[in-house]
Amino acid sequence: MSIKLINDNCLNVIGDITTSNSIIVTDPPFNIGYKYNTYKDKMRKEDYYNMLYNIIYNKMAVVIHYPEQLHELSIRLGYAPTKVVSWVYNSNNPRQHRDIAFYNVSPDFKKVGQPYKNPTDKRVKKLIAQGKKARMYDWLNIQQVKNVSTEKTEHPAQMPISVMEKIVGLLPSDSVVIDPFMGSGTTGVACKNLNVDFIGIELDDKYFEIAKERIV
Repeated sequence: MSIKLINDNCLNVIGDITTSNSIIVTDPPFNIGYKYNTYKDKMRKEDYYNMLYNIIYNKMAVVIHYPEQLHELSIRLGYAPTKVVSWVYNSNNPRQHRDIAFYNVSPDFKKVGQPYKNPTDKRVKKLIAQGKKARMYDWLNIQQVKNVSTEKTEHPAQMPISVMEKIVGLLPSDSVVIDPFMGSGTTGVACKNLNVDFIGIELDDKYFEIAKERIV
C-alpha cells in the first residue's frame, strides 16, 4: 500500500496524478456556507460546478453530496451515475440524508457486508450463527461525526470513517483512491485501514496537518 499527501489546490495537480485505475472519492465542500479555515464555501454556482466538472469529468469517481446537487452535477457532466447509495442519519436540520454517486465505476455490493434487517427470522438466525452478513444495501444508516465523537477533529465537516470504509470497500481491488478535497483525511484513514493505495490533496495548511497526523 502507498500513501501520498499533497498540500496544494487539487486543480493544480489532479491531471498529473490520475491514472487508468485511479478513482476519485470525495466529499467536496458543499458550497452552502460552511465556515472553513481559509477558504470560503460560497462560490458562484457556475464556478462551483465547473470546478467539480474539471475534477471528475470522464473519470471514475464517487461523489458524496445532497441529491439536488448530484442531479445538477450529472446534468453538467452529461451522464448519470452507474449507482447511487443513500446515507441517512439523524440530524437537527431538515437535511437527513446525502447520496453517494458512483460515476463510471460499478460498486460490488458483495464485497461489503452489514447486519441483516430481520435478525429474528429463523433462516437469518442460522446465517448469523454461521458468521455471515447481508450484502450491503443501497442505503447506509450511520450517524454523522458529532462534536463529542471520539474521532472528531477541528475540521467543521468531518466524514465518519465507517462511511468511507463502506465506499472504499465497494471499489475494485486494484484501485488507487484520490481525494481532491482531503479535509481531515477520513478517506485516507479508511484506505489505510483497508490496505488501499491513497493520494490525498488538501489546500488548507491546517487541515493538511490534521490529515497527515491521522493517516501517516
